[in-house]
Amino acid sequence: MSDTQGRNRIAAHWSRRSVMQGMIALGASAALPRDIACAQSANPRRLDVHHHYVSPKWMDALNQHYAVSRFPGLETFKKYSTAAAVEAMDAGGVASAVLSTTTPGIWFGDNAQARTLARDMNECGAKLVADHKGRFGLFAVLPLPDIDASLREVEYAYGTLGADGIGVLSSYGTKWLGDPSFAPLWEELNRRKAVVFSHATAPDCCTSLMPNLDPTTIEFNTDTSRTIVSLIESGTATRCPDIRFIFSHAGGTIPSLAGRYLGRDASAEALAAQPAPNSKLFHLKRFYYDTAGSANPVQMQSLKMIVTAAQIVFGTDFPWGNPGKIAAGLQGCGFTAEELRGIDRENAVRILPKYAA
Repeated sequence: MSDTQGRNRIAAHWSRRSVMQGMIALGASAALPRDIACAQSANPRRLDVHHHYVSPKWMDALNQHYAVSRFPGLETFKKYSTAAAVEAMDAGGVASAVLSTTTPGIWFGDNAQARTLARDMNECGAKLVADHKGRFGLFAVLPLPDIDASLREVEYAYGTLGADGIGVLSSYGTKWLGDPSFAPLWEELNRRKAVVFSHATAPDCCTSLMPNLDPTTIEFNTDTSRTIVSLIESGTATRCPDIRFIFSHAGGTIPSLAGRYLGRDASAEALAAQPAPNSKLFHLKRFYYDTAGSANPVQMQSLKMIVTAAQIVFGTDFPWGNPGKIAAGLQGCGFTAEELRGIDRENAVRILPKYAA
């Protein structure tokens, strides 16, 4: 199938089944607080690398597998609409947002269902990109942990859909991204010089360690740190120097682990110097980290001390995060005007050059 035929088939499918089907529009506030309004003018061309969406078929799967009490985000997704997403982007000065699939992902113990949902979500995302020229991009979801099917979906995502990169979760079951079973996937994505966006999740081991406490509070950030360390310790990061990794939520708890994980490399002298090639610090400094849920001076300044502001990219976690509030929060994090311009857009454009115009 040619690229044109593929896109035509996708357009025909989604014109019959609108992504807004059965959903209630999210209302945007008519009057924004003054700090958010001020943040809007700082960079009206922000590039959001952490923006979620939902297809009707995935919504059906979420309803089937989760009650609201087990997945609080379910109610938020029930209220999702593309119109509300664009309205929030406009209010927060976001020119473009790269779509990705969030936790809990698309694997519910059935490989065949995961393959179907991956294709459905990716074609839905591609339709949104086509229907809203310049406003959306796509990090394609893969039917992991099925490696062979994921490799086929990589080919379809790039060859037919023109995806900007690949979106993955921080772990799958009891496997983090540095697990040897993922090696064929990383080899292919390294060959493609892919951008890979990793979204936090709670692994099987740790979904309910603390009763009455949502796993997003502790486990999401902890799992992001686990997967970063697994990529480095397994040698995956060294073997795949051309993959541009973006980690959600400012890299999780990585800054707090610096002393234990980096040892002497966490000293002021080592952080200011050029790290040894393929060292732990070298890889931490080459990864990218988004601002979702983290636009506060504690996390931003701690992260900046390790990786510099040049590796921080704008991310909102929409529809849970508000672009205007994220932008306003960054204003109070001690960044210079130049650093904020980089975070808002320029840092991400280095690895997503199609958005440079």
